Amino acid sequence: MCIRDSINPKLLSMSVEALASHVDSSSIDKIIGIDARGFIFGSLLANLLGKGFIPVRKEGKLPWQTESQAYDLEYGKSVIEIHKDSIKPGEKILIVDDLLATGGTAEAAVKLVEKLSGTVDSLIFFIELEFLKGRELLKNTNVKSVLKY
Repeated sequence: MCIRDSINPKLLSMSVEALASHVDSSSIDKIIGIDARGFIFGSLLANLLGKGFIPVRKEGKLPWQTESQAYDLEYGKSVIEIHKDSIKPGEKILIVDDLLATGGTAEAAVKLVEKLSGTVDSLIFFIELEFLKGRELLKNTNVKSVLKY
C-alpha cells in the first residue's frame, strides 16, 4: 500500500512529534485545529500534549451556537466558525493547521479566539510557503512552522 492510499502511521506520528517539538505545552490551555487537515494535526497534537481540542470549521458545519469570522480568499470570500462556549476568557490557545499560505484563514481563527476573550499563544503549521507572505497577516502573533519553502 502506498502513501496516497492511506495515511502512513509512522510518518503521521513523526509529523505530530515534529509539531510538538516547537510547542511549549505549559503555556497553552487548548488547541484549535482549522478545517480540515488542521483537525488531523490538531487533535493528535492535543492528545499528545494532554490538552483540549477545538475544531474551527467552515460555516454551517458545527452543531451548536457559533461565532463567525469572514475572511478573504485569493478568489473570493469564506467564513469559519467556532462554538461560542469552546474558550473561556483568558485561556491561552495554540492554533494548528497543515499549511500557512496567504494567512487569511489563520488570521480569521485568531480573530475568533479574540472574540471569545481568549489569548492566542501561538500558531503552528507543518508547512509554510514563505513566498506567499502569510506570516505578514499574523505579524502580531508567535508563528512557527516545521518546514518552510
